[in-house]
Amino acid sequence: MPWQDNSGKGGGRGPVRGPWGQQPRPPGGGEGGNGRGSGGGEPPDLEELLKASRQRLKRAFPRGGGGGKAPEFNRKTILMAAAGVAFVWALSGFYQVNPAELGVVTTFGKFERVTSPGLHWHAPYPFQNARKETVTEFRESLVPITSQRGDRSAGLMLTGDKNIVDVGIKVQWRIKPDILSTDGSLPPVAQFMFTIDDPANLVSALAESAVREVVGRNELDFVQTEGRAVVMDDTKALVQQSLDEQGAGIEIVSVNLEKADPPTEEVNQAFLDVIAASQDREQFINRAREYANKVVPEARGQAQKILEDARAYQAQVTADARGQASRFDAILGEYRKAPEVTRQRMYLETAERVLGPMNKIIIDEDAGSGVVPYLPLNELKKGDQ
Repeated sequence: MPWQDNSGKGGGRGPVRGPWGQQPRPPGGGEGGNGRGSGGGEPPDLEELLKASRQRLKRAFPRGGGGGKAPEFNRKTILMAAAGVAFVWALSGFYQVNPAELGVVTTFGKFERVTSPGLHWHAPYPFQNARKETVTEFRESLVPITSQRGDRSAGLMLTGDKNIVDVGIKVQWRIKPDILSTDGSLPPVAQFMFTIDDPANLVSALAESAVREVVGRNELDFVQTEGRAVVMDDTKALVQQSLDEQGAGIEIVSVNLEKADPPTEEVNQAFLDVIAASQDREQFINRAREYANKVVPEARGQAQKILEDARAYQAQVTADARGQASRFDAILGEYRKAPEVTRQRMYLETAERVLGPMNKIIIDEDAGSGVVPYLPLNELKKGDQ
């Protein structure tokens, strides 16, 4: 539908105009056939804008003689583009190793070096490549394997005394954090990457083989009671030895014996009773030792006290006997000097010593003959008391 101006005078239809108010162009494209309008106030044509854009592109990217050929870059432009691509390619060789990781650089797939945590650079792909592996993380492997725990015979092992025990262990391991190798071989992290395919399965298989060997060397009672620590230590040593021989780059951190039970519930209960009885025996032995440690020192103390009392009595009696002998010697000397006086004195002292503690009444013979009146006043006083 043409754009029309219906505002002519007298109600007639005016000439047809365009949307910007310009006069319609003739079919030939206007004057001269160049497609440009003759009015000075007309807006720029779309073709003119496209033409001006093409001219700018030509000045920026010169092209050959043919007008329809693709643009050709000059020497300077090609060098700049190549330098930009090389710069981006060189930047792709930078890589970051986290604190818990170690990096392994390979040249065309062959081991080159191990890099510590930090920012590093290697020759970009396809010359070199860098792989990172966490070396501080503790990983676990179970025996029997988790997928086999539904199998009741997976953990059954034969002991040295021909008994069967159901054993379950947990192995904690990690990659050795050493950057360099002491024997000239690959570093541990490189061994871990290039030597083994499934490390968790390898550790589980070696741990199962090692614990079967250790259990087979010991008796059932030893494995279930005081030998649990020995079983764990021996298993750890055997697994580590096997991993080192294979160059796996793995370090066994710990081996925990989770269970060592008889294969059936009835047998297990019986062994639990045996273990309880053994513990009760140890408890009674400890109590007896405690009682002995208490009573024996007391008895020794009492014996020592009796010996000391006997020594004191001995010293007392000996000293008293020596005193009596010395007194007798002194009296003998005085008796030799004055026998009558000494004899009289000894008589009086003896009478005093014998009659002193006794109740006695002394009546003088001159008091009279016949019945002598006697009133025991002292005895009456004693009775009132």
